[in-house]
Amino acid sequence: MMKRLAAAMFALLLLIQPGQLLGHDGDSEMTMAMQRLLATLSEQQKEVCLFPFESPHRQRWNFVPDKFIQPDGKRYGLTLKQMSSQQRLLTHAVLNSVLSHEGYRQAVTIMNLEQVLHELENQNPIRDPDRYYLSIFGNPGDSTWAWRFEGHHLSLNFTVKDGQLASAAPVFFGTNPAEVREGNLKGLKVLAAEEALARDFLKTLSSEQKEKAVLQEAAPNDVLTGVSTVVDLAVLTPAADAGIKFSELTDQQKELLQGLVDEYASAFYQPALAEDKKNYPLDQDAVFAWLGSTEVGAAHYYRIKSGDFVLEYDNTQNDANHVHVVWRDLNSDFGEDLLKTHLKREHATPAQQ
Repeated sequence: MMKRLAAAMFALLLLIQPGQLLGHDGDSEMTMAMQRLLATLSEQQKEVCLFPFESPHRQRWNFVPDKFIQPDGKRYGLTLKQMSSQQRLLTHAVLNSVLSHEGYRQAVTIMNLEQVLHELENQNPIRDPDRYYLSIFGNPGDSTWAWRFEGHHLSLNFTVKDGQLASAAPVFFGTNPAEVREGNLKGLKVLAAEEALARDFLKTLSSEQKEKAVLQEAAPNDVLTGVSTVVDLAVLTPAADAGIKFSELTDQQKELLQGLVDEYASAFYQPALAEDKKNYPLDQDAVFAWLGSTEVGAAHYYRIKSGDFVLEYDNTQNDANHVHVVWRDLNSDFGEDLLKTHLKREHATPAQQ
């Protein structure tokens, strides 16, 4: 008993003091946290969550409950339910090594909302806060490896190349209900700032600017890029470049729109992990588009497309009380472009180089 308690306490220290116990560099923190978790797994657990880096499962991500995943209603990986208490704490230490404090708070709250849904839906068995899966692709510590933590309304995908983070996308956060309206958590809103900041920006637009930004009265019933491996901008309707351009905004409006992007970016990354992501700069051709009603409480959707990424926010389902947010990297979801460049360089002939 004392040995188990000591092990659990050590894991808890890893969780609450990652900077002191996991090193000072973000990438090494993530790798070391994953290695410590991996050291506690049984062979049977490893068989469930370890895959070759080349596994097709690495890019098969999703954000719906398991039973709705096509074609077989199955997720791959090791669930929190299949872990010991020590292993669960160490898994949270891994999450804490890559997410900011705000991002970690959002992720954990999203997981806990499964319990709220379980109670609202008459003990629906598909709603389970322990039904979140860890998958590891390759060997943590090798030059190239990746991992995913995923379940309903949450998908975090990280790819390492040359010992450094090559990609932290796609990222999906969702919340149902968007605002808890009854029970012990009444009033809780997980993604409140992501809506409020967008509305603050929208309010500053002139009538002429709003005509460009608000494209149609109807909002799509979900994010449009879906769960594709590679983003096809043709799926964005109206056209991907429709909306108001960054270059058409006043300085104040530019600051507000950049602040909205920073709100997302600062949740997705630890500052030490990727400083360039903390203030992800919008280029002059970046476009903001709003679809749906501008009235609070009504169905709405917005997106921001810049040269490097597309960000979508959708709140239409369950009487506009169900939010989906996704960040897609147009150049390097799953680290693909960086990995292709690396492989081309490593295996090219002298003439090709």
